Amino acid sequence: MRKEEKNVIIERLAKQLQQTPHFYIADISGLNAENTTKLRRECFEKKIQLVVVKNTLLQKALEKNNFPETALYDVLSGPTSVMFTETANVPARLIKEFGAKYGKPELKGAYVQECLYLGADTLETLVNVKSREELIGDVIGTLQSPMQRVISALQRGGQTIAGIVKTLEERAA
Repeated sequence: MRKEEKNVIIERLAKQLQQTPHFYIADISGLNAENTTKLRRECFEKKIQLVVVKNTLLQKALEKNNFPETALYDVLSGPTSVMFTETANVPARLIKEFGAKYGKPELKGAYVQECLYLGADTLETLVNVKSREELIGDVIGTLQSPMQRVISALQRGGQTIAGIVKTLEERAA
């Protein structure tokens, strides 16, 4: 590969790293063509961009973006694929489900919500990471619960007051 081609790839990777907040580094070697196609299809359906890269080119793209976590460079050996995503835990779930069926992909590392995860043993943690939307839903649910209790109490109180007024009215009549 010529130097110009490498520079183009590095630029594309650097741009993708800037645009996508989360990425996973995985090993998909050993999957046959049929299973690789299934993996790519599932990635497409889940809005994950799967890219097979050379380790040195990925490292240069990370360096170009002044990537703060140099420990990630240690996992850049052997066959490497990068999964870019907008949603933090979707690739982790895909790796877990697909890996259970076919043995690969295998997680090498991930950069999710500005935190670095290294090794396959962090997969379960990544599966349980809540996405932004899930966290917002939890916060809204937590905020709505006390409000619903107050509204319910006010409605019951209004009915009680109305009952008392009606009883007093009937006694007066």
